[in-house]
Formats: sequence, structure tokens, C-alpha cells
Amino acid sequence: MKVLVVLVVLAVACSGALARRKAVKKLPHHQPFSADLISYINELNTTWRAGRSYMDHLPLHQVKRMCGTILGGPRPPVMLHAKNGYKDLPKDFDARTQWPNCPTIQEVRDQGACGSCWAFGATEAMSDRICVHSKGKINVHVSAIDLVTCCHRCGFGCDGGFPGSAWDYWVSDGLVSGGNYNSNQGCRPYTIQSCEHHINGSLPPCGPTQDTPSCDQKCEQSFNDTYKHDKHFGGKSYSVNSDPTQIQMEIFTNGPVEAAFTVYADFLSYKSGVYQHKSGAELGGHAVKILGWGEEDSTPYWLVANSWNPDWGDKGFFKILRGSDHCGIESEITAGLP
Repeated sequence: MKVLVVLVVLAVACSGALARRKAVKKLPHHQPFSADLISYINELNTTWRAGRSYMDHLPLHQVKRMCGTILGGPRPPVMLHAKNGYKDLPKDFDARTQWPNCPTIQEVRDQGACGSCWAFGATEAMSDRICVHSKGKINVHVSAIDLVTCCHRCGFGCDGGFPGSAWDYWVSDGLVSGGNYNSNQGCRPYTIQSCEHHINGSLPPCGPTQDTPSCDQKCEQSFNDTYKHDKHFGGKSYSVNSDPTQIQMEIFTNGPVEAAFTVYADFLSYKSGVYQHKSGAELGGHAVKILGWGEEDSTPYWLVANSWNPDWGDKGFFKILRGSDHCGIESEITAGLP
């Protein structure tokens, strides 16, 4: 009798899932980077524009490895903001103008040929928040390579990681300073060369994903401090509720946050406007930094910094539809306080 009940429940669940799949409008799956995909997006006259990448030869498995965030991983507890603060939220907000004395908020970094976006979204927002909460007195680049190579519980380095674990590691173990590749800034600058992500530009193409470098717990010789003494610690790590207004409150109050979302093939060809998935297969999870919001031609958006250098997208930034958890952009928001 129990077996029969289980079979009935499974049958109902399967039929419900099938009905939901049929109800969802199937989107065409043009190949990444293809002229067909670009033409299809632009002829739709949707809220964004696509552009040729000139990287048609890039193997798809290589692109997928660059989407280095493992979605649905461990996350810190959720912190909620009081709803009585909602009335103070502006219609448009840009952290770059809100905190002009924090130069890291203006930056677009480059993860290179490494699936380390999970670490970049985290260290970018950490750097911003150290400045915001010190009222502009402390400006530091939190080292992405220190997080990628030394946080072994965060995932798999250049093969992907968990944003939530990155913020927990900042609290428990701390992270040293370190600027961009070849910058000689801080204790441990990024060691993986900058490269062009899906476009043809002045830098070399990214090529195959690199292996994760070793965890060298020492500063480069030109830095005048020790690795242990240069550690910067978080005081608290937490997740943010997926309610868009809660995310706005968090950014407005404490600074940019890290977000993780699902990347589809058409995202790679983004150039301008408010991105909405319209074509192409799912490629993997990606982590980024949300620094504001607004509306463009009545379409609400999140303002986001990518880590594919300023040559990609809209000078390294992009906008994505806000308020409907598009591509999961509102489901996995992580942050913390210095």
C-alpha cells in the first residue's frame, strides 16, 4: 500500500513538472558568439543590445569553466533590514556617486583565465565596504588571489567556488591586500594575467583556464609589511533576503554586495541596455558585484560590475532586470561588515 502511495505521489509530481515545462515559453538556443544570436537579439528590439565578440572559435567547455560560481552552496545566515527604512530609498542609486572618496567602487577588475569570479565579487565588495565604513579613510584592495588560493573550504580555486564561504573566510581568517595583475600594489597582487573575455581587444585572448596557483603566505618583496600583519578581517558575514527592497536597503546602507546568477549564452554578447535572457543554453554560475539600481525606459535594473575588464560589455559594467529574480540574480546575495 505504501509503495502504491509513493508511486501516485511521484506520478502527480512528474505530471506537474511536465505541465510547468510546457507552460514556459521555449527560447531559441542560438550558439554562443554566433552572428545568428546577435541578429536575433537585436531584431527583437528588446531592452538590450548585443554585439559581435569575434571569439567564435572559443571552445564552449572553456567558456563554462570561466563561469566559476557554484550555485546553491553554503551561505551565512540571512540579515533583515527594518521595513520602516524603505521610504528613504531613492528611485535611482549609484554607489560610485554616493561614495566618491572610495576609488575601488569605480573599478572593474579582471579575473583572467581563471574561474575565480566568486572571489572577485567578494573581494571587490569587501574593499568597497572597508572604505565606506571608514568614511573614506581606509582604501585597500583586498587580495583576490589570497582568497582564491588559500581558502580551501571555499571550493576549487580557479575551478569555481562558493561566494558565501568567501565572506565567512574573511571573518575567520582574514585576507591580505593585493591589487590587480602586474600592479605591484599590496601584499599579494593578482598573479594571473589579464586577458580579453569573449571580445577582440588590446589584450591577448584568455585561452584555457589556468590551474589554481599555490597559497603563498608571504608578501612580495617590495611590500613593507608581513603577511600576518597585513590581514584585513570582516566582523560579520551574512546573506541578504531575496526581496529586491531588502537588497536595495543593504546596498544603500552598507555598500555594494556580491550576487551570483545563472549565465546563458546570450549574456556573453551584452553591450548595452538592461539584460534579459532571450536565447542560448545555460552555461553555469557567475558572481558579480551589484553597486546600484535604476530604471531605463521604464525597465527596472540592477547596476552591476563584472570582472572581465573594462573592454567587455558597457565599459566592464552591465544592467540586468530587477524585481523578478531574473536568472536568479536576487536569490544568492552575500555581504558582510568590516
